[in-house]
Amino acid sequence: MRHLMTPLDLSVEELDKLMKKAEEIKADPDKYAHACDGKILAALFYEPSTRTRLSFEAAMLHLGGKTIGFADATSSSAAKGESVADTIRVVSCFADIAAMRHFKEGAPMVAAQFSGIPVINAGDGGHQHPTQTLTDLMTIKSSKGKLSSMKIGMCGDLKFGRTVHSLIRALLRYEDISFVFISPDELKLPDYMIEELNARSDVSYKEVTRLEDALPELDVLYMTRVQKERFFNEEDYVRLKDYYILDSRKMELASSDMIVLHPLPRVNEISVEVDKDPRAKYFEQVLNGMYIRMALILMLLGIEV
Repeated sequence: MRHLMTPLDLSVEELDKLMKKAEEIKADPDKYAHACDGKILAALFYEPSTRTRLSFEAAMLHLGGKTIGFADATSSSAAKGESVADTIRVVSCFADIAAMRHFKEGAPMVAAQFSGIPVINAGDGGHQHPTQTLTDLMTIKSSKGKLSSMKIGMCGDLKFGRTVHSLIRALLRYEDISFVFISPDELKLPDYMIEELNARSDVSYKEVTRLEDALPELDVLYMTRVQKERFFNEEDYVRLKDYYILDSRKMELASSDMIVLHPLPRVNEISVEVDKDPRAKYFEQVLNGMYIRMALILMLLGIEV
């Protein structure tokens, strides 16, 4: 039995196989419409979510399975004080696989230690978000035709952004990758991530404050929102929330084949006028997220079609 806690739980070969399977499902969904007949996914979401929760549920439904679960901690026995370990033991009696989002770093890992079924980390605090990373990798590869020899710009909340941390670690396994980190000082990449980058002699990066300075040299721009739920001080959030706004004027500075990704939800950091730009791939990202989760469910359940 395997779990997925971080993108590094999968080898590069397994990642490539998973993305290939997702593309196959995307091209011929009817072929997989009954792959999970009789199977149940438990969506255990201790923290609010729209895309990730619905994406997991849609993935299982499109595979012919069913879903159970809860959408926030207050509607579960966690409100009565039940531990994650006990919850997953109970859920293991009802379901075949679980996707867990939790506001505490490491909670899905604890669940995996006590679970009788495969557990997928659907986001734990500011730590990891592996299925979003799989989604990001699939979207980059389908748009650019590769996952190597690129300059990746990451903009916004790089301190608390679990999607950013997961994606950096995943991309470090591909050749000739360089990064441009775009953020205010208060939201810079954490020291432990910088230490990981400094330990690699084959990876280059730089940190800048102005988005305009970075745009002309990027192959991929990964925008993120400033996350209100991660701030302890309302004044800091208000001061930083609109620090970066990508609009059509700024897009003119970018190359014609640069792509824009965003894990969503967005607030103000990407103007709606950018949506019609063919380089904007964030809604395609959402669709890819469902297909990659379908492929992952099949993989962890050991189902071949």
